[in-house]
Amino acid sequence: MLDWLAIIAGTVLILAVLWETFETIVLPRRVTRHFRMTRAFYRGTWRPWAALAMRRKNRFKREAWLSYYGPISLLLLFILWAVALMFGFALIHYGVHSQFAGLVFPNRFGNDLYMSGTTLVTLGLGDLTPTTSLGRFLTVAEAGIGFGFLALVIGYLPVLYQSFSRREATISLLDARAGSPPTAMELLRRHSGPMGADALHQLLQDWERWSADLMESHLSYPVLAYFRSQHDNQSWLGSLTAILDVCTLAQVAVGGMCQYQSRMTFAIARHALVDLSQIFNARPVTVASFNRLPEEQLALLRQGLRDAGYSVNGAEDVDAKIAHIRALYEPYALALARHLRIDLPPWIKHDAIKDNWKTSAWEALTSRGIAKSAVSQEEHH
Repeated sequence: MLDWLAIIAGTVLILAVLWETFETIVLPRRVTRHFRMTRAFYRGTWRPWAALAMRRKNRFKREAWLSYYGPISLLLLFILWAVALMFGFALIHYGVHSQFAGLVFPNRFGNDLYMSGTTLVTLGLGDLTPTTSLGRFLTVAEAGIGFGFLALVIGYLPVLYQSFSRREATISLLDARAGSPPTAMELLRRHSGPMGADALHQLLQDWERWSADLMESHLSYPVLAYFRSQHDNQSWLGSLTAILDVCTLAQVAVGGMCQYQSRMTFAIARHALVDLSQIFNARPVTVASFNRLPEEQLALLRQGLRDAGYSVNGAEDVDAKIAHIRALYEPYALALARHLRIDLPPWIKHDAIKDNWKTSAWEALTSRGIAKSAVSQEEHH
């Protein structure tokens, strides 16, 4: 007599995994379904992983720990899908009472699970073979699904890393133009000389396309948001926020700048922030709870722009307009920064800006050694 409960449970599990794989890898659009296995996996693993990382006092070790999550979580997700498929087919074998020649385990479900595992990964040892017609059919079906599943996963990785490489190339180009980490004040200061306005216009055009590409790739493959940049002082979120800061100043505070292009870049960059915050269920954070641009910083920013040769608008409502535009994107940037444990860049930096291209690995190792020594001395005292 067939065990219909096991058959139904196994069938539902297989269909759920296959549909989940299709939505995650093949479907090029955002999935709005409330419950998803992949979403539950990332919500259940990211928080404890980030909590362990934040317990590390050394910033470099903390960033290194966080950088491991993206690739490791991807591998664990593939393993989760494969194990679920194995259990699904094992349940069906168990439900239809598949008979095997050459039993390996004393209990029936152990043999079903072993048969399912060796078939899914196309191992085919031959020490356990089905003797019933239905069992042979299930074995062939699982072998075909397993082969297709492995091919799909292998083909998925190059697409993912191409999107990551494309994202990081533009972020690296921002290093010489805005410092590391990039700030709005530094970017505008470095574009204040001859032909600076044309270069800034081209830069905002490039970041308009980059923001659109970021939105499309990260909505289709949200795991990319967990992939950290090559340098600890760079991130896709920090760079995007700095560009939005520049667009804000270009629209209302600085006269004679590329206002049209800044509005276009601002629109798509803000769109990307809002959609990604919805993907990760990151509630917008009120600017009042974490003000990136207090009044004294705004005054210093104005003076810095004047010193750089810009014509700063002196209308009384300029500050209110800046605050209004900031409220359109900063709450979402702050929410994503809290969720992903990424530091947002300030509007203006008081200490010297260090470009990554001016440093070397030896200098970085030396500075890390000094920082580690200082931390050890503090702990000793």
